Amino acid sequence: MGWFKRNKEGITTSTKDKKETPEGLWHKCPKCKVIISVEDHAKNLWVCNNCGHHDRINAKEYFSFLFDEGKFSELNPKMTSGDPLKFEDTKKYTDRYAAAVKKTGINEAVTTGYGKMDQKDIVIACMNFNFIGGSMGSVVGEKIAKAIDHALKYRKPFIMISKSGGARMMEAAFSLMQMAKTSAKLALLGKEGIPYVSLLTDPTTGGVTASYAMLGDINIAEPGALIGFAGPRVVKETIGKDLPEGFQTSEFVLEHGFLDFIVERKKLKSKVSLFLQMVNSENEEKK
Repeated sequence: MGWFKRNKEGITTSTKDKKETPEGLWHKCPKCKVIISVEDHAKNLWVCNNCGHHDRINAKEYFSFLFDEGKFSELNPKMTSGDPLKFEDTKKYTDRYAAAVKKTGINEAVTTGYGKMDQKDIVIACMNFNFIGGSMGSVVGEKIAKAIDHALKYRKPFIMISKSGGARMMEAAFSLMQMAKTSAKLALLGKEGIPYVSLLTDPTTGGVTASYAMLGDINIAEPGALIGFAGPRVVKETIGKDLPEGFQTSEFVLEHGFLDFIVERKKLKSKVSLFLQMVNSENEEKK
């Protein structure tokens, strides 16, 4: 049978003979709209080769290039959230949580692990925005606290990669308590002279920004990341004024003194390694 048939408008392809492009083979940049293969996009660390837009990625992707050869040991992988308030809005919290687990294949909005980075021991905690918006619940705080405990016990530098919509409303005050708990744990790192690097990615907002995300020995961010407490829409509605151009982007936050520097993803590992090497050299000199 022929591929084409003639109708009143002209020659068209028969519906049953049309070839659909398989999903998942191509990536379209949300900023410049350039299309690239998913494979090439991953090789470029999920950064647009045309405009430099940094796509949101999660712990699995960050760990693949920050740990040497992508090898690491996960901490507390089976820890899961309860439902202390028996919360229900449009659906039960337990149902929403179960759906997130099924969709993402992970148990929580943060993944923690330890391994080598440039042949040096390191502990990394990375938030997963695809799990209930990277919201900070009681288990998120507990997993970060336990990762810091591991760093304290073995005197390993700690890296926190934040990407969050803020506190998890379904846990209310239990969620807010994590701000104090994680901040107190980080203070112990500082007391012991163990380096803490905070990386803020798109978006970093709410209670995460108000606690551990801004407490690093150095606070760094990826280009173009949204960083703030309340979102720009809420701020605009509250103050009743138009906001400056680029408000709450990492570039804006850097200009106003809340960041130490901005680093592209492809340079992240080398920049952090250099900082840790400098800190280690300084500590050796003090001895």
